[in-house]
Amino acid sequence: SISSCGKLTSAFLADTFRQMSAMHFHWARLSDFSAAQWHQVIGAREAVFVVEQNCPYQDADDLDACSWHLLGMNGTELAAYLRVVDPGRKSVHPGQYYAEPSIGRVLTAKAYRGRGFGLALMREGIAGCDRLFPGQGIRISAQSYLLAFYQSLGFETIGDEYLEDGIAHFEMLHTIDSVP
Repeated sequence: SISSCGKLTSAFLADTFRQMSAMHFHWARLSDFSAAQWHQVIGAREAVFVVEQNCPYQDADDLDACSWHLLGMNGTELAAYLRVVDPGRKSVHPGQYYAEPSIGRVLTAKAYRGRGFGLALMREGIAGCDRLFPGQGIRISAQSYLLAFYQSLGFETIGDEYLEDGIAHFEMLHTIDSVP
């Protein structure tokens, strides 16, 4: 646990490292999933983006079919998830498509928050983009309250804040030169 003065104890750090090392990553295309696996993914996405954020929108979309999906699994439980939309497919602003792959739908399941799973997931997501789409960079539409998190991973803000599904966002870019 965390000591009374807010410092991390060695037991807390050891437990956190053990839990993070228990998470394993699985990359897949939509066609690779069984119905039960995809149901687990959609359930987690709806729990976070529709229910927790009180944002009624169509989560499952046509971009799922042209994306790589990264699952962070702890045993059989989905601990964290993101998708990488293929270059030239993602549009946030009408008529404008990202030339780069785009990471989105980033989530950590409630039971796994505060333990570094999101950071580990994003690091694997960035590394995966570099393997799948070498030299192309990565573009994201980041919720504004997460700017510092994405900046710590080497993403830079592009343009002004805008609303996406009623939530404040910034466009951000990660280039080959922006590795933290």
